[in-house]
Amino acid sequence: MKTGVKVIDAMTREPVSINPNKTIEDCAKLMLKKGVGGIVVVEGKKIIGMITEKDLVERVIAKNKDPRKVKIADVMSKKIIGVKPNVDLYDALVEMRDSNVRRLPVIHDGKLVGLLTEKDILKIEPSLFDLIVEKMEVAEETGKPVFVKGLKIGKCEECGYEARLFDIDGKRLCNICKS
Repeated sequence: MKTGVKVIDAMTREPVSINPNKTIEDCAKLMLKKGVGGIVVVEGKKIIGMITEKDLVERVIAKNKDPRKVKIADVMSKKIIGVKPNVDLYDALVEMRDSNVRRLPVIHDGKLVGLLTEKDILKIEPSLFDLIVEKMEVAEETGKPVFVKGLKIGKCEECGYEARLFDIDGKRLCNICKS
């Protein structure tokens, strides 16, 4: 489902970036100041990694490391999954979904020219929301209401009654049959 909208039209043109030799404390302060959940790690104009809130939690805080001493280069994600500016938003979002990332550096001629986030895409193409939802894992999925075509209503697989449905052991059941 191509959108006709290109990455260049939705991307953040001046993404927040940081040097790999800065500390995690510097990184966290910059994230807070700029209101972002991820920062591109660069040396000059060359992108060498990404660092996200998740990286800070998993690789620093949970391991009881000192954020004033740990360098960004030691905990950043070094695998760069980027996108070109002329790619359709749909294709970029598919890449995000398949790579399990929420941000894609936009790279042109080997240089960072922007950053594309799920938020950037949804602001311009909210119709792509379902593609994002596909990748989400729902905690305690069993017993939560099931949405059928945007509604919580559908046919119960047990009694056939049209009602609010719940996912119980892989079956869509109404409130009466779920008991």
